[in-house]
Amino acid sequence: MINRRGSTGYGQKFTDEITNDWGGKAYGDVMKGVDAGGSYGGYLVDWIATHTDRFKALVSHASVYDKVSMYATEELWFEEHDLQGTPWSNPESYRKWAPVTYAGALGKYKTPTLVIAGEKDFRVPYTQSLEFFSALQRQGVPSKLVVFPDEGHWVLKPQNSQFWYKTFLDWLATYLK
Repeated sequence: MINRRGSTGYGQKFTDEITNDWGGKAYGDVMKGVDAGGSYGGYLVDWIATHTDRFKALVSHASVYDKVSMYATEELWFEEHDLQGTPWSNPESYRKWAPVTYAGALGKYKTPTLVIAGEKDFRVPYTQSLEFFSALQRQGVPSKLVVFPDEGHWVLKPQNSQFWYKTFLDWLATYLK
């Protein structure tokens, strides 16, 4: 588990280092850490998919893909704090830190990507995952979409959780040979 910038592992200053730097230092932290471990969060998976071909496969769960349309979240404080304003008062920050801005690179890197979302996710609206999946599909990237109509940000129902893990493991087994 990588304790990347923006997490609460090393105090408030460390947490605040993603302010107006989504995909910056945190991306660097994760890229350094994957040599010895895994990844974090759907947002950074989408960011990675648009910035490198280093990985054989990716799994994007409840991902933030378009920072402007993410403004539909129930947690606006984080968007406004971390991007230092609203989409209309600081549009450059919302554009700069949105994987959708770099979506043209998906067709260049073509990293197979499993996209998972819960239709009842109010933290990260599931349409974020639909947008990301559409961009992958339209650019010929091997990809699969799984939407749980009865789940939110976390997949909690036992039968859904079993399906999530089976799908996840099958995806990795397909591409990590």
